[in-house]
This record gives sequence, C-alpha cells and structure tokens, in this order.
Amino acid sequence: MFVLGSGGKHLESELRDLGVEIIEIELGKFPDGEKYVRILGSGKEATVISSTFAPQDEKIVELLLIGDALREKGFEKLRAVVPYFAYSRQDRVTKEGEPISVRAIMKALGLYYDELYVVDIHNPETLRHFPGKAVNISPARVIADYFREKLGEGLVLAPDRGALGRARAVAEELGLDYSHFEKRRVSPTEVEIRPVDVDVKGKNVLIVDDIISTGGTMIRAAEILRRLGAKKVFVGVTHGVFAEGAIERVSRAVDELAVTNTIPTPVSKISVVPVIVSP
Repeated sequence: MFVLGSGGKHLESELRDLGVEIIEIELGKFPDGEKYVRILGSGKEATVISSTFAPQDEKIVELLLIGDALREKGFEKLRAVVPYFAYSRQDRVTKEGEPISVRAIMKALGLYYDELYVVDIHNPETLRHFPGKAVNISPARVIADYFREKLGEGLVLAPDRGALGRARAVAEELGLDYSHFEKRRVSPTEVEIRPVDVDVKGKNVLIVDDIISTGGTMIRAAEILRRLGAKKVFVGVTHGVFAEGAIERVSRAVDELAVTNTIPTPVSKISVVPVIVSP
C-alpha cells in the first residue's frame, strides 16, 4: 500500500498505471496555516512517498504528521520514500554553533518510519543518521536509458571529482568511458578547468550531477566542451532545484537539459518511478 504526500502527488498517475494500491488521504490546512492530515484507508504496512521540495519545512512536517496518523490508525510498519531529501547538503558543521540539519531531519523521521529510501542523496554517508534501515537509490539506470540513443558512442563527465561516482554509474549502464572536470593552475594568476585524460573532440558528452541550482557550473562546463570540439553537450541531473531563470540559461548553453521528476519542473523528463517502486 502506498500513501502520497503533497510532494508525491505528481507521481500518482505513473504509480496507478503500475497497478499499485494507493491509500486515500486528506491533506489541508487549518485557518491558522497549520497542516491537516487524515488517513482514510487501513492496513498493517504502508509506503509513504513524498519529496520535500519547496516549501521544504511544510513538507517535512507533513511527512511527520502522516507517519503519526498511520501509527494512530494501526499501521505497524512504515517506509518513507523521499525522492528529494531537503537539508541533505547541510551535512556538516562549518561554523561553531550550527546544526547538522540532515541528521536532525532523519532522526525526526525515525520516530515514525522503520525504513527510509532516498534518491541520490547528496552524501550517502549521512544515511547513518537514520535510526532504521536507510537506502540510497541510484537514478543511473533511468538517466542512462533516457540519453542512450541521444549520446551514442559518446562519454560521460562529472563536473568535479565529487560527482565522479555518479558519472561512473551512468557510464557503466551505457558501456561508455567517463571522467571528470578538474581545476589546474597554469600560472600564479590563472586557473584552467578541463576534463581529465579524455578527448571530447567530435564526441557527444553527457554531464551528470545530483543537484542543479543556478546552473553556473553546467554552463561553464558546456562552454569549455564546445571550445574543445565536443559535438553535442547534454546535461542530466537528478534533482532540479532551479534558481529563477536557471532553466532558460542552462538550456541555451547545452543541446538538452533533462532532470528527473524527484521535483516537478518543466524539464523533468526522466521518471524515477521505476527505481523507487523496484529499487
């Protein structure tokens, strides 16, 4: 049985097409703006699907209320599937007195949910903060499937070394080479950014990462690839956390921009439903 929070409603038609059972739920607000939740079905186990995109805090509170309502209704085992997990980038203390925000959210969810499934969380090591079973679901298969014919005999690049694992996963699905961009100091005042140990001339290139916000990194990477003779440049990212105007800016710089539907956006062309239903 599945329950869809407000951050999962955009996946409902795909889930129903797969024939899964969805428990009806009432979601609303009290006059003062506080969230209202009511579970209309019953059972022993449920999987709650809801991304925590903007307004993030509201959707996190909703997930907690849904968990409490399901427990109150007698459900004994609960799984939370959170395709986009807000606060995941706040995974360390950079200034004294700060919280580790991802830890706080995971511990709160652990009060109600036995298992947590997240799609391409920023730092998979943070899943240790969840008190129960926690799984990071890779979107590599669905991203690869979307770009397979478009990319042809091209290659996959990560915008930096930190995203190399994502590039590797997609490249392995496609049977292609992969690499990453690296900063190289060429003089005391000049830094060069270029792909490491690969020749992109005449090739189609797919840049992959977990999150895209302003798009500045992708635009700069695309410009460099064009100068190096790349044939076409594609961008495939898991979470489209777009700042205002970012979609248009990146789309002008590349041949195609596509993100998954962990967050609904105008360029959410890749569905994660296949991997969250059968991770």
